[in-house]
Amino acid sequence: MKSTAAVAFLALVLSGCSPAPQPPPNVVFAIADDWSWPHAGAYGDRVVRTPTFDRLASQGVLFEQAFISSPSCTPSRGAIVTGQHFWRLEAGAELWSYWPSKFAEYPRLLAEAGYHVGSFRKGWGPGEHPDQPDNPAGRRYETVEEFFSARRDGQPFCLWFGTSDPHRPYEPGSGAASGMDLDAIELFPHFPDAPEVRSDVADYYWEVQRFDREVGELLDAIEDMGELDNTLVFVTSDNGMPFPRAKATIYDAGARVPLVVSWPAHVPGGRRVTDLVSTTDVAPTILEAAGLPVPAEMTGRSLVALLTSSVSGRVDEPRDHALFGKERHVPAQEAPVSGGYPMRAIRTDDYLYIRNFLPDRWPVGTPDYENAYIENAWLADTDNGPTKTYIWAHRAEPGGARFYELTFAKRPAEELYDLSEDPGQLNNLAADPAYAAVKNELARRLTAALEATGDPRIVGGAESWETQPYLGGAPKWEGK
Repeated sequence: MKSTAAVAFLALVLSGCSPAPQPPPNVVFAIADDWSWPHAGAYGDRVVRTPTFDRLASQGVLFEQAFISSPSCTPSRGAIVTGQHFWRLEAGAELWSYWPSKFAEYPRLLAEAGYHVGSFRKGWGPGEHPDQPDNPAGRRYETVEEFFSARRDGQPFCLWFGTSDPHRPYEPGSGAASGMDLDAIELFPHFPDAPEVRSDVADYYWEVQRFDREVGELLDAIEDMGELDNTLVFVTSDNGMPFPRAKATIYDAGARVPLVVSWPAHVPGGRRVTDLVSTTDVAPTILEAAGLPVPAEMTGRSLVALLTSSVSGRVDEPRDHALFGKERHVPAQEAPVSGGYPMRAIRTDDYLYIRNFLPDRWPVGTPDYENAYIENAWLADTDNGPTKTYIWAHRAEPGGARFYELTFAKRPAEELYDLSEDPGQLNNLAADPAYAAVKNELARRLTAALEATGDPRIVGGAESWETQPYLGGAPKWEGK
């Protein structure tokens, strides 16, 4: 394909003609709210139906190992718009925070370059951005039609398409009622295999399908406009599913997300790439594709070279790891502290290494409902739902204690998982002497990367995260 383009270019030069300038691409960034890898047909899920995502995978590039920066809405979305690790975003590193409008944001840079920029439904957030009039993801439009109506003829556009699916709450039984085979659902191994849990996952699948359908309707409209070929499309999520040991954790169920990228005019399709990539790579990718300079402060790396390659599998050897972590999701510590459970991780093909900075704290909030430090903040980092309730209710029964321990119990300062033997990340090997060399090397690499990128947990200054206001009010819990 590259050689064909080169021959065509050479023919134009020899004929005395110049190649016609390429128009800048349109951009669609479609982001689900709480969608875990591998819950899409293109990844082999036999129950959930995602025809739009699967079609894009056949036309574009499917990323097998994509990770967020932080498994929580606000910091994850902030990392996407800035192309930076979440720990560099000051107050923006925590849920329901104030957005510090001091960072380069790709939507703003595109708008300054002449793009028509906007967002639909959920953009950056939740939180407040008092120093800028529009959401960091772009001016919010009430409908997609309103967004396109405000565009000038021929103007390139950039649309952040965010929905609340598949965020809780769900309509109980909606998945089963739609005809899903609950027995065919492949549960994460940290979920108990119970009818209530399978039905809960099916309800989540139902909302994944609604998100997929709405993305399909958007792309159909762009195709009807005759502009889909030159539209760079991303479909992904801000973090994992709103279930125990998923969202707000940095195991794969919380930190690993679906990602497909399509750009028919420029990207050879039908490829699966195994490079470890981050959603912080989105901003520099969009800017490079648009022909704009990538700010030096962005820690993400453009994916353009991967996208325009004809190679499947591992394309760029240095992309052999991903970094991510978490500060506060929901406050669950004793006042006046409003901090969360700070942790960082390095993920390679073979291992997941986690450093828990304050292991004396409860990792997903206090389990003491009667004496919770903050009203209604009982295990608040895990969204309320049937699976959470089931694990809590069966915590003292035979076989139930292990699920409770995996999801809600305190954790040691270090965790290490051998993914070749334990892809579900259930058995912590950090204290195993046989893995000491592996653990020490990953700890060294993680510390060096955090230091190089100015993580306050390493270089100092993390105190501000401990007392930062939480703007979302008290979490709600409807029952014990």
